[in-house]
Amino acid sequence: MSNMALLLRTLARQGVCISKPQYNVLFRHAVPMGTTAKDEMDKFWAKNTKLNRPMSPHLTIYEWSVPMMMSVTHRGTGVGLSGAISAFAMAALVLPENYTHYLDLINSLSVGPYLIGLAKLGIAFPLSYHTFNGIRHLYWDIGKGFKIPEVYRTGYTVIGLSVITSIALALM
Repeated sequence: MSNMALLLRTLARQGVCISKPQYNVLFRHAVPMGTTAKDEMDKFWAKNTKLNRPMSPHLTIYEWSVPMMMSVTHRGTGVGLSGAISAFAMAALVLPENYTHYLDLINSLSVGPYLIGLAKLGIAFPLSYHTFNGIRHLYWDIGKGFKIPEVYRTGYTVIGLSVITSIALALM
């Protein structure tokens, strides 16, 4: 018998009924099953309008800064790298040929060294940026580097190292 069945049986034997007024406190904030998400949103906006609450300004009031852009870029590179690794792994599992066959296929396209270099840079920059900024986050995890000048200095260091490393990797 499940735990929930045992709990309900025990409560019933003791005469506990959740419809009694003293147990109503448990369900005071529960949303009735008959409402939809649209109904709930309409109630939310009606309440905020009645109370004269302003709408949250979101991104329009913030002045973009280096740490803010670096945070967005770190998340974006993380999602992009994760997606790319997943796509390459799935391709390796389902495509019929081996890795060298597809490299030969790319070489046969004769796209030129500049386009190949640009593709290498497109792979190297997110990887190096995410790695260096991850190290920066680990530094923050030990409680260091939170003063504003340090945040900017380490941010510019991450950008510089990422650019230098990306160019070096693309030139290989």
